[in-house]
Amino acid sequence: MSAKGNGRQEAIKSAMQHGNKLGAGAAKRRSSHLTKPEKVHVVMKEFQRGTLHSGGGGIVKDRKQAIAIALSEARKGKK
Repeated sequence: MSAKGNGRQEAIKSAMQHGNKLGAGAAKRRSSHLTKPEKVHVVMKEFQRGTLHSGGGGIVKDRKQAIAIALSEARKGKK
């Protein structure tokens, strides 16, 4: 694997390492330099682990809602 590809894997791994407190995952995804598909990947992994929270604070249990969150966050740029 190329050095660039290895760096992308490290960015994804870094974005997935966060506490299970409310908003920790979203803040970590905003601060990392991930491409849109990588953000979607990270959000879906959080959903699979059961640590994806909705805006209201509850844990997301519906796959369609997780996809909507992933696409929404992929559209948003870094603030």
